[in-house]
Amino acid sequence: MLALGSNLGDSRSALASAVQALEAAEGVVVVNASPLARTKPVGGPVDQRDYLNQVVEIETRLSPHELLDLAQQIEVDHKRVRSQRNGPRTLDVDIVTYASATIDSPRLQVPHPSAADRAFVLLPWSWMDPVALLGGRPVRELAREAQDYDDVVRLDQ
Repeated sequence: MLALGSNLGDSRSALASAVQALEAAEGVVVVNASPLARTKPVGGPVDQRDYLNQVVEIETRLSPHELLDLAQQIEVDHKRVRSQRNGPRTLDVDIVTYASATIDSPRLQVPHPSAADRAFVLLPWSWMDPVALLGGRPVRELAREAQDYDDVVRLDQ
């Protein structure tokens, strides 16, 4: 499961383009994509624009680190600049889960260490897959417990 986010430039187009890049990547099949969500920024500068967020379910033959390389290349292709933690960005592509794997390497942690606390990931995921689990708990339940739950608005596509 991948989480996409953007709050600089044409965010709707950036998310759509990122999904297209995933679809075009060798060894990746996009299985499903959530509806878009408009969300308040979590962390970072206080004057940021709202984000558009989406989650994407994929199947892949890529290793977790190869998938991370692909995600980061897609970010670079969308002019992502990493200048400030939780700062504004043209595109963010995070690996939330990789099958049932647990990974703790210097470059990659899976499941994503903050995913269980982020309604901006959990709610779109629950809209796409109402029975999804993260860490053995329903994603829908985790979303309701997240601090940013009330700041996530489902958008019609």
